[in-house]
Amino acid sequence: MEGPVDVLVVGSGGREHALCWKIAKSDKVDQVYCAPGNGGTHLVAKNVPIKATDLDGLLAFAKEKKIGLTVVGPEDPLCMGIVDRFEAEGLVIFGPDQKSAEIEGSKAFCRELCRTHHIPSPQSWIFSDVTKAYQFLEGHKDEKLVIKASGLAAGKGVMICENHAEARQAVSECLDKRTFGDSGNTIVIEEFLTGQEVSVLALSDGSTIVPLETAKDHKARFEGNKGPNTGGMGVISPSPAANPRTLKQTESQILVQGIHGMGQEGRRYKGVLYAGIIVTSLGPRLLEFNCRFGDPETQPLMMRLKSDIVPYLLACARGDLGQIRSGPDWDPRPAACVVAVARGYPGSYEKGQRIEGIYEFEGHDDLMIFHAGTERRVDGNCYTSGGRVFSVTAMGKSTGDALSLCYEVLGKVGFPGMGFRKDIGKRGAYQH
Repeated sequence: MEGPVDVLVVGSGGREHALCWKIAKSDKVDQVYCAPGNGGTHLVAKNVPIKATDLDGLLAFAKEKKIGLTVVGPEDPLCMGIVDRFEAEGLVIFGPDQKSAEIEGSKAFCRELCRTHHIPSPQSWIFSDVTKAYQFLEGHKDEKLVIKASGLAAGKGVMICENHAEARQAVSECLDKRTFGDSGNTIVIEEFLTGQEVSVLALSDGSTIVPLETAKDHKARFEGNKGPNTGGMGVISPSPAANPRTLKQTESQILVQGIHGMGQEGRRYKGVLYAGIIVTSLGPRLLEFNCRFGDPETQPLMMRLKSDIVPYLLACARGDLGQIRSGPDWDPRPAACVVAVARGYPGSYEKGQRIEGIYEFEGHDDLMIFHAGTERRVDGNCYTSGGRVFSVTAMGKSTGDALSLCYEVLGKVGFPGMGFRKDIGKRGAYQH
């Protein structure tokens, strides 16, 4: 019987802090490392000053420390091929290889996959030429459209266009002004669908899938679902729209079809597949696939997960998930997460603000502050270093109770210019 392993978690956000926190509880783990980590991960792991995109540095560290499992948080290193690099050296790593990560790295590829393998999705059109995109818009002047940069844009490349002028502006931002750089060289224009959004994540080894509990993200920066899209301002779990019929349809028509479709394309998908769906009057429709754990969805999911996550991660990486006979156990209580952001986010934002009281809420099973854009300095204090600074995550008897606890903590922890949404979990906050 194999002994405990050392684990390397790659990334620096709230997702990675939550993964480190959960993995560190496993009796199958000796030491957890986080590269590069943040001002909170050091409490449950050893921070390693290697950037998530420094594949050479990460590989050298994993070999030197004889890391038994590497868990990749962000999409960038996955799309760069970190899994291919590690597996070529015989290392066990959780996440899809470079070809499979294209399911998130290219929204155009994802839409073609959906068309080919009959995955229910919005009607969509793909453009790389700005003139042709404008010509298309002339024939759809009276329609509300969604315009997306095809490449990675940190959750900010999706623009919901209420009218023709906004649609032209979105096309210009991507293809003319190149606001998203090379990520916007190709755009996807989609019909706007009405309904409630649900985040459904599933673990897979390429042939077996294990769905996780559901969540509901809140992308818009401001209350009432207003303002620009962000990486995520808050989450509730489970999602109110996740009824058994919807979940059964999502699993069979979207998750299974997605994994099998990738396999038929010669891309064995190992890791976590994140399906962002919208529940319409005709059933669930796929808005996007992501190739990694969501942030901030991971925070409440890890808090609700009662089972040890490490055997599942190892089984996915090794390709033998089917040998685990049962799915994970979940705490039936709902969880909520509210994200605190720096002034100016998701645009240019301030850094270096001292965060008061953030280390006073550690070590609770039902309440955690998961750090993201934070750094701990030599004076022992914590300072802001990113746009999404930290997320307060709590469980309660009801979603309302969990949210009340989150907002109570946000009244005690803070920094100059801190912002957060006050309507997480309210119906109008997540109606698409």
